[in-house]
Amino acid sequence: MAKIKIAHIVTRMDWGGSPDIVRILCEYADKEKYEVKLVFGQTKHPSEKTNRFFRKFPMQLLNVPHLRRDINIWFDFLALVRLYVLIKKENFDVVHTHTAKAGMLGRIAAKLAGVKVIVHTSHGHNFYGYFGLVMSKLIVVLERWAVGFTNRLVVLTDLEKRDLIAYQVADESKISKIHTAVEFEELGGLSDVDREFKKTQMRIHPGELVVGMVGRLEPIKGVEYCVEAAIQLCNKHKNIRFMLVGSGSLLALLRDKVQAVGLNERISFTGWRDDVRQIMPIFDVLVLPSLNEAVGLVLIEAQALGIPVLATAVGGIPEVVENGKSGILVQPKDVSGFAQAIESLILDKAKREAMGEFAKGYVKDKYDPLDLVEKIESIYEQILASK
Repeated sequence: MAKIKIAHIVTRMDWGGSPDIVRILCEYADKEKYEVKLVFGQTKHPSEKTNRFFRKFPMQLLNVPHLRRDINIWFDFLALVRLYVLIKKENFDVVHTHTAKAGMLGRIAAKLAGVKVIVHTSHGHNFYGYFGLVMSKLIVVLERWAVGFTNRLVVLTDLEKRDLIAYQVADESKISKIHTAVEFEELGGLSDVDREFKKTQMRIHPGELVVGMVGRLEPIKGVEYCVEAAIQLCNKHKNIRFMLVGSGSLLALLRDKVQAVGLNERISFTGWRDDVRQIMPIFDVLVLPSLNEAVGLVLIEAQALGIPVLATAVGGIPEVVENGKSGILVQPKDVSGFAQAIESLILDKAKREAMGEFAKGYVKDKYDPLDLVEKIESIYEQILASK
């Protein structure tokens, strides 16, 4: 019996939640039943696990260099043509697109190429929070149009499902909600010795409590509000250290701001790091100040490590953090509320430890990669059978 040919198309495979999900779908697929290819665009900072996948399955990879996150009419046109040619040549039975740019271009290319089954996972959406009013409305209109030739929309949170219905992009019958996935065994944590060694490497002084953020330093991540809160708290408490792990368009601006107030030794920017999962266990608190967030995979990973989290009550975050038990949720852009919440955790060791312990149990067994893959593959087969 011939294998079912599947293409997963994603804009980029840089470190983050959506590339991890795409990699899991490729890596854990039933190789006896499916022939899977990963089609991806410009990628600069893949995670360790993604690099391992690239080395292990080179024959599954198809790169489209012009497929990029930023809008560029010429590059987007070239990416669309290349995607069409690839899809037509490979004769895929299923095209599953991921994220906004790849989702639109990939679905159009798949439709033009006559693909039987087209599935899309947005990993969040751009209906609000990312662009101005006119662009946001245009995105909604385009998504309504694209859903007309999309067999199924897969969402990771109830919020995504509600928004798709509220914005009249799709009705409930076309939407499937499936939990995200986390490879908890890859986290593991660090021994006390390794943790102290890592702290020394990161120039953390004895007795300092570390508040960490992991993510892109972009406006949508609300990172400037985190820095404002950090400045307030570092001026008030001498034993707090803030560490922002990641890169992005705001890196230089925020670094200059911190240096201007003389706190560059207390608020550090590591830039892009390949050892993120070795850095996270040294955090006493993990923060995520996003203005919009699909899921916030780093929040699940931190909770699995027993680290209490502080995040904004946006997007799918309230679905992965038990407010007041595994972490604290505050409103976006609320610098004083953010600072007070961090302070409440920093000053109360017993509270931190209780939240961390609850967090480990809260996320345990909830985000099984095999469960995600089986449910997604079931969707493909249901649609193919109906054809």
